[in-house]
Amino acid sequence: MASTHKDSGFSHEKIETNNLLMIILIVLVVSVGGIVEIVPLFFQRSTTEAAPGVKPYTPLQLAGRDVYLREGCYNCHSQMIRPFRAETLRYGHFSTAGEFVYDHPFQWGSKRTGPDLHRVGGKYSDDWHRLHLINPRDLVPESNMPAYPWLESAKLDPADLAPKMTALRRVGVPYTDAEIATAGDAVRDKTELDAVVAYLQVLGTALK
Repeated sequence: MASTHKDSGFSHEKIETNNLLMIILIVLVVSVGGIVEIVPLFFQRSTTEAAPGVKPYTPLQLAGRDVYLREGCYNCHSQMIRPFRAETLRYGHFSTAGEFVYDHPFQWGSKRTGPDLHRVGGKYSDDWHRLHLINPRDLVPESNMPAYPWLESAKLDPADLAPKMTALRRVGVPYTDAEIATAGDAVRDKTELDAVVAYLQVLGTALK
């Protein structure tokens, strides 16, 4: 019994004092754990198929999403309502994976300097969002959100949309040839402010 204890201690000591061995074992354990958790998700319909009512973004909404990412809005706003009563009472129905199958990458997360935006679509008018983006404190005096007045004058480039939609189609977003061909016309003469508002107004509207 003493011999067994000594051997066990020696093995444990050997692992802890050998950096390379410790790194290899950690990587192995993390890899196995990740595979066990992640791989089954690729075979579940709830995580790989669009939820009822979820549609690919229109060209204007897609352009707005790109501006949203460029300006770092995700640094303060998550889009993941957790299945807890305190969250669903404040923000609405909890988020489901099927709502984000066309998002590459999705905007989940836990950072909430500002409120979660997953169900913000339709909650306020277009004019409210415009005023809020140009100067948040005009509507919410205590807001610490930065203003984005340049969005109102920045025009979208129609030539940007077709390549983006083509790339998204390669990863599974079902855009048709006709939708891609007419994408530029759909955003012509539109501003980045128009695009961001269109994106915000569609968030969470498929599942209420």
